[in-house]
Amino acid sequence: MDLKLPEVVSDLLTAQKNYDSDAYADCFSEKAHVIDEEREYKGKKAIKDWIEDANQQFKITMVLTEYSGTDSGGILTAVISGDFDGSPVALDYHLKMTDNMIERLEITLSNE
Repeated sequence: MDLKLPEVVSDLLTAQKNYDSDAYADCFSEKAHVIDEEREYKGKKAIKDWIEDANQQFKITMVLTEYSGTDSGGILTAVISGDFDGSPVALDYHLKMTDNMIERLEITLSNE
């Protein structure tokens, strides 16, 4: 699949594919926040710890299925697989971005 993605979204996907929590966190601004499963993670360190824990615990793989948006925000839809009940599951990543950095990410179940 060849979708036109903002650079930071492409970097985020590469970091996830490589299980690189440092590179993943580097896609976010210092004051960014992530909402996942009704939990909120604020700041790069909390985001790094969250994704590192999720990857170690669930061995997550992500397959991009769709992206719609602009350089300032959008929705990335991906199928997430791993060692968790209900795997695989389609999730929407609602992104808000400024200056090629993610300011906010909210992950929800996809309607796909």
